[in-house]
Amino acid sequence: MDKPKILWQPSENFINQSNLKHYEQWLAQHKNLYFENYQALWEWSTDAVEDFWESLWCYFDIIAHSPYQKVLSSYDMPGAVWFEGATLNYAEHIFRRKNDERPAILFQNETSQKTIEWDRLSLEVQAVQQYLQALGVGKNDRVVAYLPNIPEAMVCFLAVNALGAIWSCCAPDFGVETVVERLAQIDPCVFIAVDGYQYNGKPYSRLEEVGQIRTKLANIRQTLFIPYLNPNATLPNAVMWDTVISSVQPEIPLKFVAVPFDHPIWVLYSSGTTGKPKAITHSHGGVLLEHLKYMTFHNDVHVGDNFFWFTTTGWMMWNFLQASLLVGATAVLFDGSPTYPSINVLWEMAAKLPIHHFGTSAPFLTACMKQALKPNHQLDFSALRTIGSTGSPLPPETFEWVYEAISDNIWLCSMSGGTDVCTAFVGGIPYLPVQKGMIQGVVLGCALFAYSESGERLSGVLGEMVIEKPMPSMPIYFWNDVDNSRYRSSYFDVFPNKWRHGDWIRIADDGALIIQGRSDATLNRKGVRIGTAEIYNVLDKIYTIKDSLVLNLELENGDDVMPLFLVLQDGVALDDALQHTIRQSLKTQCSPRHVPDIIFAVPDIPYTLSGKKMEVPIKKIFMNMEYPISTNREAVRNPEAIDYFVALSKVVSLLK
Repeated sequence: MDKPKILWQPSENFINQSNLKHYEQWLAQHKNLYFENYQALWEWSTDAVEDFWESLWCYFDIIAHSPYQKVLSSYDMPGAVWFEGATLNYAEHIFRRKNDERPAILFQNETSQKTIEWDRLSLEVQAVQQYLQALGVGKNDRVVAYLPNIPEAMVCFLAVNALGAIWSCCAPDFGVETVVERLAQIDPCVFIAVDGYQYNGKPYSRLEEVGQIRTKLANIRQTLFIPYLNPNATLPNAVMWDTVISSVQPEIPLKFVAVPFDHPIWVLYSSGTTGKPKAITHSHGGVLLEHLKYMTFHNDVHVGDNFFWFTTTGWMMWNFLQASLLVGATAVLFDGSPTYPSINVLWEMAAKLPIHHFGTSAPFLTACMKQALKPNHQLDFSALRTIGSTGSPLPPETFEWVYEAISDNIWLCSMSGGTDVCTAFVGGIPYLPVQKGMIQGVVLGCALFAYSESGERLSGVLGEMVIEKPMPSMPIYFWNDVDNSRYRSSYFDVFPNKWRHGDWIRIADDGALIIQGRSDATLNRKGVRIGTAEIYNVLDKIYTIKDSLVLNLELENGDDVMPLFLVLQDGVALDDALQHTIRQSLKTQCSPRHVPDIIFAVPDIPYTLSGKKMEVPIKKIFMNMEYPISTNREAVRNPEAIDYFVALSKVVSLLK
């Protein structure tokens, strides 16, 4: 791999003031351990697995109500048992950060802003906890929600979590069947919902959907109703939010129920685009240690910082956002469209508050680049220290845009992980430079390598992303997957006892890396594997292209055909000149194999509810797999896009 351009280099002061440096100094003082560089520290963290995770237990001063007997009882995956015997509570570690010096939450939506002080947060969590206790909710019970990214969602999660109950949530833009096929799996006892939400300046009532969902969740004891869209909204046979909050008995302190380390904290869900969503269940202790580790060392969040990530409750980044409170930061929440009333709205919020850590998706940053935005021409980003990006690979040109249009003194942290672990495997390393188009490295405690088909480690070439050793935040199980068969087939069916994540990755000699798309969507072009991200990176430079999706379809005769689907800017036609530009760009910047066989202009590209391009489901449609078996439209953010591809597949045969 050619050495990419360095866009940012940490100063000596930045390194010395980092939390990672403090942890290194602590290891030297308390463990007599010294490391020459990050690579040496990472190698120790993955070689001495038990010593590393035990050091985090001590470094973060974990509140244990009973001690652990052993750090790791087995290296089997799945089957690893962490900190057996220990009991603790995630929410308790958040409330030990309660103070009067800074707010707990800063919130903004499309019409208003508000600040939630710690005393107010604590009082509301007490109120909801008391309400749940009166219903008999306790350890192991499931409480589910249909809520946007609002302070009340965090209040409800903390109240549920503090009781040792299990949380699960869907965003209110999810359709009824999408919600039910997720939440009904875990048989909840309490349902929490809003009346609706506003997006892009338009109100969306969800009262009808709430009623239908409640009817289909068989064993709900009660519904807690939050009038959010309309303050005067009501719901029959539900308890009103204001009634619960006003009934609080402040003299009764918050209760933190100590649960085993591997007790379920929440249930998250896979996209469900090609089958029933997997109910991914994480543990209190595993998530606690992982969130403390990543937020502290790889995001470098300090006490008093304002931490923001643009997310909905339907994306695991909302769960990850809770970790900002764990480390003493203020959580910044935004509910609404990131482009309303203009595409500058989030940047304006970042400058005004100010935000110290700004997290978003790669498509949002790329959209800003394509609009030729220069927010730093009007706004002051002197307080902004980091920009985080995830959800899909960040194009190299967008890396450069950040440094040109936001600040040349920003630590840009491109990261990749997933709902599977509610964290990132690869991401920010405060000791290392940011190179154009590259993720800085593999995070501590993650034994990640690129593998060949035969299971050999690779360097400098494309391979399967594989994690060789267990991590505490790997799922404890999938709900109702009694024999772990679905869990095993999801990650361990290719390389036994090793986690195959499903991404193509290329790791350079210096440890920096590139994610090049999902391995199940790989373009096996004339016998050569191509990551879809390679093609998207080239197309992202062509400003007349809004979005794109590429497939490779294998034919019965052993040949293949590669169609490219484009969403074009308004007023742009897919003429011969544009097609020539596309083909030449892919040929010269990549190779002749990257050039599509046929190009289509389409009105939209389908995405999952969590923002992933639906490459595999669309491929199945064109491979003549039965629809809708191949694609669950309820799990699609924009199902009308799916309809177009289904119609296209019926009139255009790509398999000849």
